[in-house]
Amino acid sequence: MNRGGLLHRSSRHPSSLTKADLAAQKAENLICRDFTADAPNRKWLTDITQIQCQDGKLYLAAVLNCYNGEIVGLAMDDNMKKELCACQAQGAYGMTLHSDRGSQFTSSSFRKVLAQYGAVQSMSGTEHCYDNARMESFFATLKKEKLYRIRTEQMPMAQVKSIVFRYIMTYYNRRRIYTANPGGLPPAMYRQAARGLAA
Repeated sequence: MNRGGLLHRSSRHPSSLTKADLAAQKAENLICRDFTADAPNRKWLTDITQIQCQDGKLYLAAVLNCYNGEIVGLAMDDNMKKELCACQAQGAYGMTLHSDRGSQFTSSSFRKVLAQYGAVQSMSGTEHCYDNARMESFFATLKKEKLYRIRTEQMPMAQVKSIVFRYIMTYYNRRRIYTANPGGLPPAMYRQAARGLAA
């Protein structure tokens, strides 16, 4: 059966939503699974996930700040073209931004956005899903705590977009206990408290 090519070889890793662009120029993995940062906007993570809605699939791209776990940028659309990943955040410059090797993240337009922010690109190894585990963990939290409870497949995409935005920007960033932060402070609250101490 092996000689005849009849054996199915299964992957040991979960499949990724984005597909690796093997022909594009690649960046090194500068994060190396160290998702900590000693100051804001030093390390960012990004990825894409999909959400089934009544009228099709909604694709969510988000950017996570490793310093406090805050989502500092997000975009949603009914496709996952490269433009979706050009999430922008205000007041940040010179960070390392880590992603998988999907074609969206190796595109010239994505790299132009990185250049605008003076960002250094970092990428996971091919088929190494754990290289971006903290970003994957955020998506798992979003789905477990909110999306799987409301049956998004029966809701119009516009409504799901509103729910996702409010969960992330109002609840996750500003109210949800975040155990990785001192005192369990929510991401935005920890950033504000740290800024006050530094002043």
